[in-house]
Amino acid sequence: MQGHTEFFRTESWTSGIVGLGYVGLPLAVTASRRGLRAIGFDIDAERVERIRQGESPVEDITDAELKQALADGLDITDDESRLAEADALFLCVPSPLGRNRQPDMSYIERAVETVTRVARPGQLVSLESTSYPGTTEEMVVPAVEAAGLRVDEDVAVCFSPERVDPGNLLRTGQIPKVIGGVTALSGEVGAAAYARLVDRVHVVSSARAAELTKLLENTYRSVNIALVNEMASLAHALDIDIWEVIEAAATKPFGFQPFWPGPGVGGHCIPLDPQYLAWRARELRFATRFIDLADQVNTQMPEYVVHRIWDELNNRGLPVFGTAVLAVGLAYKRNVSDDRESPALDVLHHLARRGAEISVLDPHVPPSRIQHHGFGVADPSSLEGFEAAVILTDHDSIDLARIADSVPFVFDTRGAYRRLGIERANVVPL
Repeated sequence: MQGHTEFFRTESWTSGIVGLGYVGLPLAVTASRRGLRAIGFDIDAERVERIRQGESPVEDITDAELKQALADGLDITDDESRLAEADALFLCVPSPLGRNRQPDMSYIERAVETVTRVARPGQLVSLESTSYPGTTEEMVVPAVEAAGLRVDEDVAVCFSPERVDPGNLLRTGQIPKVIGGVTALSGEVGAAAYARLVDRVHVVSSARAAELTKLLENTYRSVNIALVNEMASLAHALDIDIWEVIEAAATKPFGFQPFWPGPGVGGHCIPLDPQYLAWRARELRFATRFIDLADQVNTQMPEYVVHRIWDELNNRGLPVFGTAVLAVGLAYKRNVSDDRESPALDVLHHLARRGAEISVLDPHVPPSRIQHHGFGVADPSSLEGFEAAVILTDHDSIDLARIADSVPFVFDTRGAYRRLGIERANVVPL
């Protein structure tokens, strides 16, 4: 594989992307945009056909961008045998948690089984799916060996964690990539390949180091969000405005980075990734106290929000039972449609169990998806009749001023009204 470093650095090679979701499709479009042939593979035939028709299933890639990539030669297929044409295989499949919050490795297992069937001499195989340290060595290397191939002699194997941030204006190619090979040579080959896809590559000493890098990034966010969520609860008990306090602390030009409280954490990374690390640590009988405590604080925030709403309704002489509540936002973050692990769902299910009559206003989440979760769909043209509103996701396209003018009581879990400079007496912040 020594000569392949120069091959990936200079030649016109073919990328094969396994999984065409939030990570894989942007990577495939990026490869095409940067002049490389790209083959995108997914087992979901319906998704494949939709992409072939130029309909992007992810918000970070517009239909126009996808159609341009298809016109430039992006090849979309559900035939895994086509991946044998690729010089580099990028595994971009989900890595969720199981029902008991243990790592669900089934998607990665299926992906590496595909590698065993299609891998050939001269390929680079890179895992991008977030997982515990050791996954690449324990799962990807045996897969290529099962294909009769040897690392460094026939193939290179590395880990490069995805850093997708849905709704962020930064494109895949603009975000620096961390690369760690299972050997030094594999890392070198991987770095040469990714240098053709992204503006900046940072090489670490091993795949394990790269795997831990991704987990540290999101554990850092989880712990700091938990800290500010706990501070928000304490500030309320002390009758202090936490938003004012954070803004004041953020004026310090060193030693402080602002994090903002909310109804909890959601999405495909922050609620999940630290649990992969904690699970691995338990195998070593290592106590991940910060990680576990942060998870407890963040997972309890939806219930805390519900108790705050309950108290505010009581102060206004209203019960939770039978009260018409406008839920503003179902997605886990602003300006995206992704509702995976969204804390909004927990808040609303808690309220529904207490008898609240809930309708959801979210211009990004399809009505069918809202109804799938068991909630009504609010008519944005008619907000009268609601006795309370709760801001769970502050999408830019939502007219918050109109909501405050139409609904007698608004509970703002995101500090959106303060951020926008909208002052209303009936708006209560978290």
